[in-house]
Amino acid sequence: MAVGLAMLFIAGEGALRGAIGLAQKLGVSPAMIGLTVVGFGTSAPELVVTLDAALQGQSALAIGNVVGSNISNLLLILGVGAVISPLTCEAGAAKRDAGMMIGTAIILVALGMTGEIVRWQGAIMVAMLVGILFWSYRCDRRTQKKAAADKAAADRAAAEAAAEAGTDPDDIHVKELEEVGEVPQNIWVILALNIVGLAGLLFGAHLLVDGATGIAYRFGVPQSIVGLTLVALGTSLPELAATVVAALRHHTDVAIANVMGSCVFNVLSILGITAIVQPLVISPDIQAIDLWVMLAASLLVMVLLIRACTIGRFGGAVLLLAYVAYIGSMAVRFVPAI
Repeated sequence: MAVGLAMLFIAGEGALRGAIGLAQKLGVSPAMIGLTVVGFGTSAPELVVTLDAALQGQSALAIGNVVGSNISNLLLILGVGAVISPLTCEAGAAKRDAGMMIGTAIILVALGMTGEIVRWQGAIMVAMLVGILFWSYRCDRRTQKKAAADKAAADRAAAEAAAEAGTDPDDIHVKELEEVGEVPQNIWVILALNIVGLAGLLFGAHLLVDGATGIAYRFGVPQSIVGLTLVALGTSLPELAATVVAALRHHTDVAIANVMGSCVFNVLSILGITAIVQPLVISPDIQAIDLWVMLAASLLVMVLLIRACTIGRFGGAVLLLAYVAYIGSMAVRFVPAI
């Protein structure tokens, strides 16, 4: 567990630098890379665990892992990130990412009410993900072109003002250049950081999940609580590592997009792919409680983002308290079963 946790944070640093560098090379925003490359990469542990659980006939563990991971992403991970450094993003990105997150949460709740996710529904979910990624890329490219045009106009105005004041125009961009200097520019280094960073996140999560679940089973904790808490938290640790590193480096747009993207991937790709391989049965307790907690957490985060495009430290503390309350309620729910 200790080695896995250390590996997560080291790999998170590499993955963040690689993501920012890749965004610069492709001409898209870091948020877009967070939504796609980092979002999918950090969701890979959930995919592995969910597929394995489904193939072993443990649908409660599989569904609980995804639902619990989304709850952890929204309440714990965003909460921790916001307490470290207020999380901000562009208004367009906030509406786009939060809208997709809410949409996928509603889809999962609707499927949950039927009691199962079958193969044809899984295929539609995967197709929806492909469409969402294509649409997000098109929107991001338009936003980037407009931002580039606005920046060019601002740079011209700043250069004219600097010339009138008799200062060096290059001094205006010292901070920006220093920040860019932390990011690799060589494409092979960028690709290596992304691949090695994401691989490190996966392997670190695997070590930690194995340790945590081994302890849980040793003490006779039921499968449901393992899926919704320890396994969900363990497979969410790559998102936590990536978000903490992004918050410390003040790349908060990547932090938010990483969590939003992970929630979307969890529902559409992980449950979609798993349902295609092995149809999933949703247990009554997850139907009655946890799906609604996930939807409420999604709505809370959406309100915080849409209202001011920022989750401040107070908002982060509220999210953390909500997560603590959820875990506390879990103990009450499962003590009789134990």
